Amino acid sequence: MTDNETRVAIVTGGSRGIGAEVAQRLAADGTAVALAYAGNKAAADQVVATIRERGGSAFAMQADIADEDQVSALFDATAERFGAVDVVVNAAGVMELAPVVDLDLAVLDHMHRTNIRGTFVVSRIAARTVRPGGAIITFSTSVTKLALPGYAAYAASKGAVDALTLVLAKELRGRDVTVNAVAPGPTATALFLDGKDEETIERMSRMNPLERLGTPGDIAEVVSFLAGPGRWVNGQVVYANGGMA
Repeated sequence: MTDNETRVAIVTGGSRGIGAEVAQRLAADGTAVALAYAGNKAAADQVVATIRERGGSAFAMQADIADEDQVSALFDATAERFGAVDVVVNAAGVMELAPVVDLDLAVLDHMHRTNIRGTFVVSRIAARTVRPGGAIITFSTSVTKLALPGYAAYAASKGAVDALTLVLAKELRGRDVTVNAVAPGPTATALFLDGKDEETIERMSRMNPLERLGTPGDIAEVVSFLAGPGRWVNGQVVYANGGMA
């Protein structure tokens, strides 16, 4: 890639929350963005419209990240439209909370399909596609360290993402492609806030020394660094959680 070529990113889960913020931040950095969404076309179209209103380049495409054919079509459409793929951010994910003894195994299978299989499918096609100088960024969670009750199945799925990320970084030796995971702490998105009462939200917001919830913008800053100038950070799980231990 020459210095004057526009970088191109694919962002999954880009219709809302952290994914939407990441898509907009990368576009503000001058990156052309393909935004993948599971089902909320109206929200995805709004993110694309916002990017274009600000002078950026973007389009949205529906894709089930656990379906290899659909993900391949997403990568093909991106390359056809923008010429190549440099950055892949897999922000798509689902979270269902319950104690181990109460968790419906159908819920476990659903999280496994999206969080593990989906991340694996996207990462494997990214590993075949991303050109030198590029970056693959997965999404983990700080709960893998915190071991909060009720989060076992979700944390287990993200622990698998950590393992995949660290191994893939080594498998891409010689390709000049970095592979890292971002592990947010409690962040003010619907994924985190839904189903929690005010007392729980307040308690969790004070678990880090900065005594607030993260914002999607906080996480997008980290992704922007890993997708661009952070070339010497590779094979890492980056905990973006305000110092939560």
